[in-house]
Amino acid sequence: MNQRKTLPGLPLPYGATLDDHGAQFSIFSRHATSVTLVLFSSANPADPGEEIVLDPKTNRTGDIWHIWVEGVKEGQLYGYRIDGPYNPKEGMRFNRNKLLVDPYARAVTGNFQWNLSDARGYDPNSPNPEESFSTIDSAAGAPRCVVLKKFTNSSPSQLCIPFENTIIYELHVKGFTCHPSSGVKHPGTFLGILEKIPYLKELGITAVELMPIMEFDEDENLNTNPLTGEKLKNYWGYSTISFFAPKGRYAHGDKLGGQVKEFRYMVDELHRAGIEVILDIVINHTAEGDHLGPTLCFRGIDNSIYYMLKEDKRYYQNFSGCGNTLNCNHPIVRNFILDCLKYWVMEMKIDGFRFDLASILGRDQDGIIQQNPPLLEWIAEEPVLRNTKLIAEAWDAAGAYQVGDFPGRWADWNGRFRDDVRRFWRGDENTAGNFATRIAGSSDLYEGKGPLHSINFVTCHDGFTLNDLVSFAEKHNIENGEGNLDGENYNWSANYGYEGLDAPPHIDAIRRRQIKNFIATLFLSQGVPMLLAGDEFRRTQRGNNNAWCQDNEISWINWNFKEVHSEIFQFTKNMIAFRALHPALRRKDFFTGMPHTNGKPDISWHGIKPFEPNWSAKSHLVACLINGAASNDENDLFMAFNASSHPCQIHLPPSVCGRPWRLKIDTSRNTPEDFLANGREKQIQGNILFVPRMSTIVLIA
Repeated sequence: MNQRKTLPGLPLPYGATLDDHGAQFSIFSRHATSVTLVLFSSANPADPGEEIVLDPKTNRTGDIWHIWVEGVKEGQLYGYRIDGPYNPKEGMRFNRNKLLVDPYARAVTGNFQWNLSDARGYDPNSPNPEESFSTIDSAAGAPRCVVLKKFTNSSPSQLCIPFENTIIYELHVKGFTCHPSSGVKHPGTFLGILEKIPYLKELGITAVELMPIMEFDEDENLNTNPLTGEKLKNYWGYSTISFFAPKGRYAHGDKLGGQVKEFRYMVDELHRAGIEVILDIVINHTAEGDHLGPTLCFRGIDNSIYYMLKEDKRYYQNFSGCGNTLNCNHPIVRNFILDCLKYWVMEMKIDGFRFDLASILGRDQDGIIQQNPPLLEWIAEEPVLRNTKLIAEAWDAAGAYQVGDFPGRWADWNGRFRDDVRRFWRGDENTAGNFATRIAGSSDLYEGKGPLHSINFVTCHDGFTLNDLVSFAEKHNIENGEGNLDGENYNWSANYGYEGLDAPPHIDAIRRRQIKNFIATLFLSQGVPMLLAGDEFRRTQRGNNNAWCQDNEISWINWNFKEVHSEIFQFTKNMIAFRALHPALRRKDFFTGMPHTNGKPDISWHGIKPFEPNWSAKSHLVACLINGAASNDENDLFMAFNASSHPCQIHLPPSVCGRPWRLKIDTSRNTPEDFLANGREKQIQGNILFVPRMSTIVLIA
């Protein structure tokens, strides 16, 4: 092969940038002694590649190594070899035998069968692997980066749907349409989601929150299913290899880099349908794992800068629970994170991000939680991201729990909402007051910010599905190959007398009612509701509450359930529509309990008798009247939640507007009586309301 013409190039932008005659490559490494760019002619593992050694005198500016190479075109495969000191005791793990991914690569060979065992930077046969050095070349089995053009075509920009009008739907790209019952032409792909747009519109979804779609290795899991012997997967994907790259195996086509175009096409079509796209981004750790993990990218580029290390620098701080922790508040890493977010917004048109284990983003370089984390403020104030939804999972695996404490415009997953709502409907004692606080927007957590900072959810990918929440008292994770020791032990679930799915009809009737209670609570509460995909028609994981490794029918959505459990689907659809019709359920500010201009409070709380709520430990009844005029709503709403195993009679307060109360929702009834259509609401005779056991009643006036 003839030696290509090269020029020194420029330090910025990072990554690979095409022009009419070639491409510029740029990568950061402070402590490297040499950097080699490797160009491959194909994805064939046997392709040795063409190595271009960068001259530190002409191809380095500060800590950035750069070069322009003639003749590079779109689709070119490449990687880096970076040499420098290998001294784990000092946090240095350079190893030129390992082919490294460019952190700014827009795609990698995602359909390639990687062999990451060769990427181990240590010698597994050494008696002291923490300090050993591997001479095995990883190039044949490592991911390779793909050079791509930037998007220049116009497309629908961010939708900027206000949080008060947002309905979030959390889904897994593959699991959403992979099951044969999905009926799509391209199952398990970005394109498969497009075929379900009419369904999402029918349900009333305004935003899909995609579980991780940035490149990861689903084959990294070495566990097997003890019941079948089947090798398990990393199905969820919370183990990112390349933060700028959509996952290749979620694309229908097999053209290198095609996953980027298919992903962008999916976003454009969802936007045309009025649906936002939120990415679950795992920017707290990487797939490189602990000190015995593979050397794929950051570890081989500059380990001591990109990761938090322990005092013994051979080892990694593990606030993520996954082996390592990104050094998020180091200036270099901070800039990388911001560049990553801006890329997904500017080129991929993403509407928002959900940050996994986001408390890590607030830890300093010593791992201490900061009072005013600069990265969180930078993300919130970055001009490009100003219209982007920012949602934090406000805890991490090292004990940080910061629900309600994220600064500025950040919203966060309200884990307290999940737990308090579950415990109330299970019938636990000392739950009425907390339940009332949650449905009113969690002012105890978001004081000074407002209810729209609370992302309310009853279930999410992590834990039981809604159907399993009312079908299993215990987790059933044996098939995960970890002896049923994995997964959360405190689920606040109940089985109502029978453990499992095939319960007798009278028990299933209770479960159906409880599912309606959870759905009604979710969409009647102040804040932003998030629904787990499939919960609207009783998807089950057979009691598995940690299905991260189950790439099979345990995790895939069975669309046949939509017909089998059409009553739950219709009820969910009705509740979403009801929420959209009533501004009183979508307030930007908290209730005050103080008189409105009409002389009545914006909200009042009630018990068996008007204005006499019971907050005692034994109370299982919560009732409130929402003054419609105080929320620019034409209707007053009276909501009663009875989690007791006994019915009760409520003496109703008069409506604020003076009109009679009419029954709208009763979760104790079967369809269509559980949600009465507009114009079919039944007027309440007298001032006594009968509230059946374990039921939700909503009246309108």
